[in-house]
Amino acid sequence: MWRSGLRQRVKELLMILPSCSFLPPSPSPSQHFAFTKKPLLGLADASLCSPGTMSTATNLDGIFKQKQVLRSKVRKSLKSMDPSLRSQEDDAIQSLVLEAPWFKSSQRLCAYITCSALREVDTSKLLSQILQNPTKDGSSQNAKKLYVPRVEDKNSHMRMLNISSMDDLIANSMDILEPAPVDQHGNAREDVMQANDPVDLFLLPGLAFDKSGRRLGRGGGYYDTFLRKYQELAKERDWRQPLLVALSYSLQIIDDGAIPVTLNDVPVDVLVSPAGVIPISQAALNRFDIGL
Repeated sequence: MWRSGLRQRVKELLMILPSCSFLPPSPSPSQHFAFTKKPLLGLADASLCSPGTMSTATNLDGIFKQKQVLRSKVRKSLKSMDPSLRSQEDDAIQSLVLEAPWFKSSQRLCAYITCSALREVDTSKLLSQILQNPTKDGSSQNAKKLYVPRVEDKNSHMRMLNISSMDDLIANSMDILEPAPVDQHGNAREDVMQANDPVDLFLLPGLAFDKSGRRLGRGGGYYDTFLRKYQELAKERDWRQPLLVALSYSLQIIDDGAIPVTLNDVPVDVLVSPAGVIPISQAALNRFDIGL
């Protein structure tokens, strides 16, 4: 039911936009993950529209089917992933993030809570570091503020609510941890969309990624919908756009262009895998240059 609703919203969006075509496969970058000053071309930097080409419902149906096939393949690969390798990659990815200047300098973050059943990259060490308040030296100067997702319905509606401890989380009907809507005192938790200050960084999950910034989610549209809304809010308030950082196991990174995209898909700025950190968008490269 939610998939049909999502599909209908995409169709309605395309009806009011200029004639558009979906992106062609981007050029394949170097196979190694060493830091590069040259931005990787792809969804993050390419124009989404070109005159004279009309996207039809048939195009969308084909894209949704391609995504489903790809999701099935990646899920099977994740299910068969060796547990010891998974643990090694979890540690490597989290260590890279913890040492990154853009993580250390961030003050307000949105991050997902790992669900073992979904076989997502572990974020437990990252969340522990973010929630560490005061810091080891007894100062709260470098304390970070954390917002985590709460799914509200089956229509791609998700909120990001502030927590101060992992004890603020409760299991939902699918046994996924998320914040209770009110704190222990009965007060409504701060919603990031009503916060007075901008978010610096989003840590994002996904099923598959490529090195041009394309991200394949699980099909609900929750993150893409939320990210679009937050980007619009940041633009309205003249805030710097948050850095969108995807965390990925090695097997989740696939060939450029293999992930089909629509206008609703939000590209990521940075991809972190066990092999290293890849800055993708120009915004990411700019922040890497100044260490933020």
